[in-house]
Order: sequence, then C-alpha cells, then structure tokens
Amino acid sequence: MNNAAKTVGGRRVLARALAMLIGLLALAQGAGGVWLISFGGSVYYLIAAVLMLIGAAFLWQGRQRTRLVFHLLLLGTLAWAFWETQGEAWGLLARLGFVAGMWLFVLMATRGPGRGIPVRVVACLAGLVGLAGSGLLVDHLIAQENPAAAPTAPMTATEQDWPVYGRTQSATRFSPLTQITPANVGKLEVAWTYRTGDMPRAGDHGHEFTFEATPLKIGDTLYLCSPHNIVIALDAETGKERWRFDPKVQDAAAYMRACRGVAYVKADKPVEDCPERILAGTIDGRMIAVDAHTGAPCKSFGTNGQISILRGLEYPLPGFAYTTSPPMVVGSVAVVGGWVSDDVSVGEPSGAIRAFDVISGKFAWAWDMGRPGDSKEPPPGETFTKGSPNSWPPMSVDPVLGLIYLPMGNATPDFWGAHRSPIFEKYSSSIVALDVTSGQPRWSYQTVHHDIWDYDVPANPILFDLKRDGRSIPALAQVTKMGQIFVLDRRTGELLTPAPETPAPQGPAPGDWLSPTQPISTVPYLGPPKLTEAAMWGLTPFDQIACRIAFRRYRYDGLYTPQSVGGSIIYPGVFGVVDWGAATFDEDRGLLIANSSWMPWISILVPRDITDRILAKAAAAGSDPISVGISPQLGTPFGMTGWPMFSPLGIPCVAPPWGHLVAIDLAANKVVWKVTLGTARDNGPLGSQIGLPLQIGVPSMGGPTSTRGGVTFIGAALDNYLRAFDSGTGQELWRGRLPAGGQSSPMTYWSTASGRQFVVISAGGHSALLTKPGDYVVAYALPATAAPAKP
Repeated sequence: MNNAAKTVGGRRVLARALAMLIGLLALAQGAGGVWLISFGGSVYYLIAAVLMLIGAAFLWQGRQRTRLVFHLLLLGTLAWAFWETQGEAWGLLARLGFVAGMWLFVLMATRGPGRGIPVRVVACLAGLVGLAGSGLLVDHLIAQENPAAAPTAPMTATEQDWPVYGRTQSATRFSPLTQITPANVGKLEVAWTYRTGDMPRAGDHGHEFTFEATPLKIGDTLYLCSPHNIVIALDAETGKERWRFDPKVQDAAAYMRACRGVAYVKADKPVEDCPERILAGTIDGRMIAVDAHTGAPCKSFGTNGQISILRGLEYPLPGFAYTTSPPMVVGSVAVVGGWVSDDVSVGEPSGAIRAFDVISGKFAWAWDMGRPGDSKEPPPGETFTKGSPNSWPPMSVDPVLGLIYLPMGNATPDFWGAHRSPIFEKYSSSIVALDVTSGQPRWSYQTVHHDIWDYDVPANPILFDLKRDGRSIPALAQVTKMGQIFVLDRRTGELLTPAPETPAPQGPAPGDWLSPTQPISTVPYLGPPKLTEAAMWGLTPFDQIACRIAFRRYRYDGLYTPQSVGGSIIYPGVFGVVDWGAATFDEDRGLLIANSSWMPWISILVPRDITDRILAKAAAAGSDPISVGISPQLGTPFGMTGWPMFSPLGIPCVAPPWGHLVAIDLAANKVVWKVTLGTARDNGPLGSQIGLPLQIGVPSMGGPTSTRGGVTFIGAALDNYLRAFDSGTGQELWRGRLPAGGQSSPMTYWSTASGRQFVVISAGGHSALLTKPGDYVVAYALPATAAPAKP
C-alpha cells in the first residue's frame, strides 16, 4: 500500500470517529431539544440536532454532501444567533462557538488530496467571531493622563484619617485626600502587608468565613477586627502590629465568622480608664471595649471590658443572634442592631435596636417596634418582641438633625409572611430614622412591601446634600438588593426622586398574600433586564438547553415573582444587586458609584410534611438543616430550598457581564458611566481557576471608596485585585494583585510620617463565593520619591 493510500485510509478512520462523536452529541442534544420543546421552548436545538445526525451519517459514509449539511447548520445557527441576541457579543459567542468548532473539524476531516479549507470561508468565520468578541477576550487596562487635582489647603487630622466605618457618619466613603490622582495612580506599589493569623479553623467547616473588615485610622494607628473578632492595632506607616486583643469567642453555634469593623470612642470628660477606646461586637453576642493605645480591656465598661448584647434576646438555642457590623457611636451611646438566623423559625430573637453608654456599657434605650413608646429593657423573664425585623448592616447618623438611620431586615422567616403583624409589616425592609436621644422613630420609608424575597435593606444609607433647582436639600440615598436606589429627604423621609407604586405580580403561595403594588424608583436602575428564554446562556448547547429548561420549568414573572411550591426564579437573587458593601458618594462630583451583581436564584417552597421528614432524617444522621440544603421555616406551612441558577458547568444561566461598576449623577438623575468589573482569571467552569484575562464582569461582595483626587478604589470582585478607576470617566487606571480574595471595602488615609496617602484593603476571601482564603491586610502607596508633598 502506497503512502497516499495510507493517508486516505487514516483520514477515513478519523472521519468515522468524528462522525460517531457528532452522532452521539446529536442524540444527546436532540433529547434535550425535545424536552425543551415540551416546556414550550425553542425548536432550534432539535433542528440543529437533526442536521448534526444527518451530517454524521453522511460523514460516516464519506458522502460528498457532508460539507453542505454542515454549511447549512453553521449558516442557520448564525442567522438564529443574530435573531435571538440582536448582535450581543456574549450571546453570539456562546451560540456560535460550539457549532463553528464542529464545522471546522468536519471541513478538515473531509478535505481530499489538494483540497484545503477555503481561506475566504475561514477568514469570514474568524471575522464574525472576532466582531462578536471585540473587547471581550482581552482584559484592557487603560491608563489616562488626566491632570492632577488642584492642591488643597493643609488638612485637619480628621480629614487625614478614617475615623468611622464609612469614613464619616454620613457613610459616603469619600476621602478629601488628593495625592493619588488619575495621572499617578499607575505608580502605586505595595507599601506593607500584614497577616492577622486568623484563618479558618477545624470548627469553621460548614460555616461562612469572610474577612470583610474596613480598618479605622486615627492618628498614627489603624484598628481592625478579624473574622473571629480579634481586635488589632497597626502602625499606619509600617503595618507593624502594636497590640491585639483576642476575646476568645465561643463561636460554635454562629453561622457566620465575620466582622466588618470596629468603632472608636474618645471620652469628652475625665474617665477612670481608657479615655480613648475601641468598641467591637462579637459573634457570640458581646460588645467589648479595649484601650485604643494598649489593647487592654476597659474595666469601667461592663464587667472587665465587656457586656452582653443578648439581654432581652434570650432564645432556647445559641447562635441565633449576634453582630457582624460595627456599633454606631453617636454622642454618649453606641447603637447596635444584629444578625439573626433568618429562616429557621417564626419567633426568633427580637430585632430590637439598642443603645449602650460608651463609657460604662450601661443600657441607655431600645427601639422595640412591638412595644411602641417603651424604650426600657424588658423586666426579668421577658424579652423584646420576638421575630421582629432586625438591622444587621452598618448605620449612618446626622448629628445635626439628631437622627440615626437604620437599614431594616425582615420579620423571620424571610420567605413566608402570612403570620407577620401589622407593625412588622410596616417596618420590614424599610429605612427607619430614630431619634438618637430617645430611640423613638421619627419616620420610615418601605422599599419592599410584604417582602418574601429576602430583599432586606442591605447597606448603610448614604447622607449627602442634593443640589437641585438652586437648592441644597439634606438627602439620603439607599441602595438595595433589588438594584433600585431610593433618594429621600432625610429630615422627613419624603421621596426626592419619584418611586411610584407599580402593579406587582400576583398569585401567592397558598395561605400567604402579596402586595398589589411595589415602589419602583425612577433613579437609574442598577439591576438586570427582565429574563427571557433567549437570555439563557451557556458555553455549550447542552448547558444552554439545561438553563432554558429551567427558565421554562420554573415560575418567572419578572421582579417580585411570588414564591411557589413548583419553584420560582428570583432575579435579582438573594445575594442582591448591591449588598453590605453599599456605594460611595463622590461629594465633589455628585456621583453615587456602586458595584452591582446580576445573579438569578431558584427558590422552592417545600410543604411542611416533606420538610419535617427531611429534617428528622438529617437529625437522625447528626446533620444540621444547612447540610441538607433546606431552611426549616418552623411555624409556617413551608420550608424553603434554593440554589443559584447555574448551568451544569457551574456558570450563571444568564449571559455575562455579571458585574458592573456604575456612576449615577443623583442631581441630574442619569448614568454618567458604566463599566464591567472583574475578569475570569480566578474563576471558571466547575469551580476551576482558568487564569484567562477575559473581561467578563464577575459578581462582587464589598464596596468602593472615592477620593477628591478623582480616583475610585474597589476590590470586591471574584478575581483577586484591588482596582482604581477614574471617578469622572469610569476608565480602569490601575490594578494591584491581591494574595487572597478582596471581598471587603478599601479605605484611604494620610500618613504624616512619610507624607503619603495610603490605600488599604483586607484580603481574606469569602467562603460562600469560593474565593481564595487568607488573612492579609495590604497597603498601597506611591513611592516616596514620586509622592507629591501635599495630601
């Protein structure tokens, strides 16, 4: 046998192997296509499977029409893809990639001697794919030579510091520092790195472990807390540890290991110890006070520097109430809310807001909505009103108005509401303004009526002055999990930007009810567009089919789709468009800058009898409800189970981008810029780390910080970077690689020791988001030789 015959024979074997593979794929796709059609879905996948099967048969037989069949498949797919996506890049790539690859393999397998693949055809296909993927496959970093901000007058110590979680009690996360600008931010380098030593322990398995702390900076010291509530003081210039205090939390029952920050107190009168002190909540229900200079417990505070914040919240089981956000110090009191275990039962610990004297730790007042007008602690043997809405995120304060603003959660449990009292209904998922001296409510505004979606208000309200019609109005901006932004007069709670009541989907689960309307803000929407079957996405036809079947199978009526026994698509999902990371408000430019995430969720109500059987089986096996994936919702007719709406490859069923950074001019009520946030470098299919620089836009957890220098800093995204953006244009100017996930919010300050502006972020990952764990605090600054002298 000559060489030519051997070559032809080898090619025939390869062609038949390819034909067999395509045939098997066609059968699988055809089965999925039939199932999808049975739900009323697209017929494309079945038609394409038939063409693939015919083409595979022709390829096996070596027939000349093989190429024609696959040409028709490619052209038909191209036409269908453009029709469905209207030319949207990620949608085109997903629909064309698999078929185009198969087409090329067939052309290579069927070429005869001297018969190559037509160059024009390949060039045309490459051009189409290149057009679709333009700007997507390369992770662009655009440096911009903007002029530096104008020099400012020497700053006060407060302006150089970061003394409160949100930098000020207004929670704008805006710094007046100007040394770092769009022109020089590209020169940032690591100034120091500190490791807390607080990593996940054996007992943390199955619990959420996150390093979310935003440090405070007062004078020449940084103060922060670790996931197990270790309070740490660092030298602001060098990052060297000055002291640490370990409260040795009893955390076995707490679901979360998280601490977002601490509070600083300076006594305004002589005290017996700790004239400057750090207050911190713990995940075992305490508030501790330590000396800001030594870390020693303040003996004047409670008992040896600690008090219980569980008085009046007594519950038969441990771990059902504690704090993860810093106390808000206002005047002589520290105000705390708390996290509760949302979905276990009705009648869980109260969400009462309490204030304690910052020096003695003595109870000052409480707002218990179930006891209107009564601000005292309940007598022995009684508790605050059980099951009432709580406030778990950080708070904000207007000391001039004497108001503290609370972002409120839900009455427990989250996904069923028929049992809620009228007072619970009034304050669930609301913004509430309390009088800081009495703790009594002045006004409230509800963002979601009868919330059964876990759309609790997730972040501190932002206080700013709204410039409109020649007036300066004391305003409040509230970001939400739904992606809506509400702008209110912070004196009265009245809307400054309309949010008309709009008809909402109806048809509740048996026994529950729904609000006929929901407020829909006219501030530009941070959330995603309404889902359609065409919006379902996947890397291959098989996960596309799976996502399309899920879309057709479960109930979906848009935003506020009711919970159901058959299953509902909740979009945005329970992680929210915006979560506790909040937003930053650039006080010079009047821009609210927020990161957003678009992740759908599938939620299913499980009848009580089935739920109880599952729970009993888990208890017999020594497991908890979390391990079997069901929320008990005891005391209601239903448990609840849910999961992210992912394809079988572990990728969201909606097309990228899944994460953005957006700037909105709140005075003009318009989007100024919007960019994708994050790459696929540290995440990929089936939890892999593909390491590719795809500018895909990924979900995020944490928030941004803006500066007078014109730079906005943010970590948060699922890739391990701290980024800098031009606050005016949204261009990404710089990024620094982090040693672990940066699911926290950065802060910035001035160090007089070296005359430099520092940017600091906690990098410890987020276990629920599967980012890299760590215990790092990383500081960036300009090189000493490149740093302008003024802040």
